[in-house]
Amino acid sequence: MSNLVRIILSSLLVVGTVVLFWFGQWGWGILGILISIIAWVTVFFNENMLIAQWFFRKQNIAAAEKWLGKIKNYEKQLVAAQHGYYHLLLGLIESQRAPMQAEKFFKKALSLGLHMDHNIALAKLSLAGVMMAKHNKREAEKLLQEAKRADKNKLLADQIKMMKDQMALMDKQQFRYSR
Repeated sequence: MSNLVRIILSSLLVVGTVVLFWFGQWGWGILGILISIIAWVTVFFNENMLIAQWFFRKQNIAAAEKWLGKIKNYEKQLVAAQHGYYHLLLGLIESQRAPMQAEKFFKKALSLGLHMDHNIALAKLSLAGVMMAKHNKREAEKLLQEAKRADKNKLLADQIKMMKDQMALMDKQQFRYSR
């Protein structure tokens, strides 16, 4: 359902709730307020995205992918602020299956914009992993530094350190094989 339809339905619910209060139906009016709040929340936060994020946090990747699959045209169904998060979730799901294919989703998420610093750090850390797999060390180091800068609350500090350690092991292996 497009956002225009959601806005129209939510507005009609608000008008109906006002009418219920006008005629003294306080019980139904309070229920109408609750339903109107839920309807307006779905204007700004798509319910499929919310459910997919919930399943993703529960580590149920298959269910998260199913709910993301219900979003057919993300540009019409989601507000502009959610476009980057949609691609971030797709990238995280794709990185479970084929890490090299997830690069396009992470780049698209960063280009569309992510609002929270830890999500930017997560996208850059994931991209650094892809670059490491492609043996592009310089780009991976740059992305790791950017991820470290974006991770202000140190939520991904352990993963960043682990990635740097893997990069050091990769250097040792290349040195050993180059002799």
